[in-house]
Amino acid sequence: MNLLIRIAVVTLVIRALVPPLDAAAQGDSPRPDKTLSPYFFVEGGDPAIDRLPLKDTRVDVAIAGVIADVTVRQVYENHGTRPIHARYIFPASTRAAVYGMTMTVGDVRTVATIKERERAAREFDAAKREGKNASLLEQSRPNVFTMKLANVVPGDTIVVELKYTELLVPTDRVYEFVYPTVVGPRYSEKRDNGAAAEDRFVKAPYTHQDEAPHSEFHLAGVLTTAVPVQELDSPSHQLDVRASGLRAEITLADSERLSGNRDVILRYRLAGEEIASGLLLYQGRDENFFVLVAEPPQTIPTDQIPPREYIFVLDVSGSMNGFPLDTAKKLMGDLVNVLRPSDTFNIVVFADGSNTFAPASVPATRPNLARALQFLNERNGGGGTRLLAALEQAVAIQRQPSVSRSIVLVTDGYIDAESAVFDYIRDQRDDVNFFAFGIGSSVNRFLIEGVARAGRGEPFIVTEPGAATAAAIRLRRYIDTPVLTGIDLKFHGFDVYDVEPGAIPDLFASRPIVVIGKWRGNATGSIELSGNTGRGPYQTSIPVSPGTADANHSALRHLWARTRIADLSDFGPSTPGEERVAQITSLGLTYGLLTKYTSFVAVQEVVRRTSESADDVDQPLPLPAGVSDLAVGVTSGPEPNIVWTAFIVVALLGWASLVRMRRRRLE
Repeated sequence: MNLLIRIAVVTLVIRALVPPLDAAAQGDSPRPDKTLSPYFFVEGGDPAIDRLPLKDTRVDVAIAGVIADVTVRQVYENHGTRPIHARYIFPASTRAAVYGMTMTVGDVRTVATIKERERAAREFDAAKREGKNASLLEQSRPNVFTMKLANVVPGDTIVVELKYTELLVPTDRVYEFVYPTVVGPRYSEKRDNGAAAEDRFVKAPYTHQDEAPHSEFHLAGVLTTAVPVQELDSPSHQLDVRASGLRAEITLADSERLSGNRDVILRYRLAGEEIASGLLLYQGRDENFFVLVAEPPQTIPTDQIPPREYIFVLDVSGSMNGFPLDTAKKLMGDLVNVLRPSDTFNIVVFADGSNTFAPASVPATRPNLARALQFLNERNGGGGTRLLAALEQAVAIQRQPSVSRSIVLVTDGYIDAESAVFDYIRDQRDDVNFFAFGIGSSVNRFLIEGVARAGRGEPFIVTEPGAATAAAIRLRRYIDTPVLTGIDLKFHGFDVYDVEPGAIPDLFASRPIVVIGKWRGNATGSIELSGNTGRGPYQTSIPVSPGTADANHSALRHLWARTRIADLSDFGPSTPGEERVAQITSLGLTYGLLTKYTSFVAVQEVVRRTSESADDVDQPLPLPAGVSDLAVGVTSGPEPNIVWTAFIVVALLGWASLVRMRRRRLE
């Protein structure tokens, strides 16, 4: 009887702590103090409503030289018996310049137009109320987009196509094209009832870990190069490859059609020692554009390396539980093993709070390294992701004079406050180098690449434990032997303007220097690149010729605008002023690009829904491969999540059982 009473008490606790199942499935937020958080998708409920309207995603990739052009085709169907309004959150490359969208319903194809975000949203909402088919594409982050569809009536098939282009820049002579397939669950401390429109993507439903995606995913591509492809493979997916001469065709193997829970990574190397460097020109109707891809000098080994301090900041939050954290620990073991006795190091681990290995950095001796690895192995994933506080704690660690400090961040990047992190790093970069390792199958590359860019360091992505050792060695090599410093670019007889970036930082990696801008007048003269290497001064000259202008390089128009927008928005202040907003909006409207302040909207004037109202449906997202259920539902507010509640229940029942057994022994 006592056990029954205890179970009844536990049941009351559950009811008090956990919202009803159907409310959780819908992501309802009746509490005003609830944080903006993802939630678990629960199937069931009303069978008349199709809560899985996205049926298929097809990606076509055309890579020519260093430019990739991508078409994403999403197929939505309503297999239910009631009309729905659908919302789908999906990612893209951090460098993507999204320049077009179309919507097709039956045989009717509508080309979307780019408009100011608020105006586009108003037009979409009006069409939604009037019963018309409409689609709206909005940017939540540079690598996170929201697709909304209005009035998908039963039996409808709606096809939405979007187009983007990006520049591919090799590292260590290896080119890499990445197509992200899923947005990982983000940790947020923002309140649900006051969240901005661009932050509401965080409140999205997710299926449970190891559950296969509900929609199919397909990818095919064509690679054309000036010289034969020497190596072509994918560390993430099985490929079918047909190569002939200067052309290669790739498709995902049929077994990968349910692989939309991890990034597609395509790597290739060209024959010969040189990369596809040079100058590309595009002569437009109103403006002319250029991009310079300049091959760096070879890395020069250095015998006299100054003492260095490394502070490793390791994410041990819930989303890192299991495979990501195991991979991170393997990486940390490899990183500390490449330290030299003259180096010092420290470790900060963080989730809801932060812990430091030592009050001050310690020498990289074998006993200290062994203690550090034991300190790491005691950590298990759980809790939130308070990254900024951890970086502040790392910077505050007492440092020795005349020692170069590098902070190495190891995380999956699942936060929604990227801009605040970038701003902080920019304020510290005169005294600290920042490097970032993204761990996992679908990391937040916007954060990883942004930390490196803001801190003038290098980004690394480690998708599996086997890649950890090579990544650790690359970090050591990059820090010890910068390829080119004091870089200067001069234009002789070539009239250029609006050049990005305005200043070229020191080059650590063996990757080309990329400069993009506009030019006027004649395509003549030369471009002079100079700097310093381990052997002394370095200088090279690239001739400018009208023959390099090509109508096929029209993507340079979008790529230049995307680069300028990134400088203004992606890595700028978290609360841009009116002038900055106006500049980004103008660029988006002028060059037809999706931005934080411009959206694509398509409306068909035929009224499809005439009677009953439609239901709002959020397409559930699969958890990225290897990510634990602990990544979803952990909030910083007072509302506990179902995982922790279940843990409490099990603990209470176990305690009751132990008490009962003890009483029996005493009797």
